[in-house]
Amino acid sequence: MEDRGLSAYIAELVGTFLLVLFIALILSVYARKGIGAPDFAVIGLLHAFLLMMLIQTLGGVSGAHFNPAVTLGLAAARKIKPDQAAVYMVMQLIGAIAGAALCKLILNELGQTPSLGNPSVSPLLGEKTVLGALCELVGTFVLVWAIMGVAVNERATRDWAGFVIGATLGFAVMALGPLSGASLNPARALGPAIVAGHFAGGFSNFVLVYVVGAAIGGLMAAVGYKLLVLDPQHREGERPIDKLA
Repeated sequence: MEDRGLSAYIAELVGTFLLVLFIALILSVYARKGIGAPDFAVIGLLHAFLLMMLIQTLGGVSGAHFNPAVTLGLAAARKIKPDQAAVYMVMQLIGAIAGAALCKLILNELGQTPSLGNPSVSPLLGEKTVLGALCELVGTFVLVWAIMGVAVNERATRDWAGFVIGATLGFAVMALGPLSGASLNPARALGPAIVAGHFAGGFSNFVLVYVVGAAIGGLMAAVGYKLLVLDPQHREGERPIDKLA
């Protein structure tokens, strides 16, 4: 586990700030009356391009988490110290609140309160909390699985990390956005909700879907990948079959 310093904490704040700002901007503009339903292909591409840029520019500083579910998963996989993971999460939440607040400041002239990308469970799911949580769990699982596979795995071609992780977030948003909003990131969900002063479905249901669901998905992916791929790699050469000529 590498030690993370002040520069890493600031990088997590800045990265999460930019992530939430641009997501909130595009979703708020789509939510304006008369524009119509969101085009989740366009929104997914924005997520993909934005995360690619942030990983390539800040990944070498902090590891480019920008997501408490990612940080929690990597802490469980022993890739970041628990106390430093806690600071990461605080900085991510501060960055998310700041990003949503700036979006609100920019778009207040729209003549209506901007949505800020505040997620909610779709009527397509009957607004059922459990189904929304399941969508967030699955989406966060594939995101953290990709991170483990191309950024944590020592055998991976890490030059592709930005593209693979960004593309994974993009396709997850395209598929799950119409169902749960595809936050896949507790900070990205909480920042806009705190600034808007509104938690869709009530605070407890919101936390269950967008915090607990995402956290479980991140933990399952990180621990599962470690057990399935990383641990066997580390044990190679220890088994009798590995020593056969």
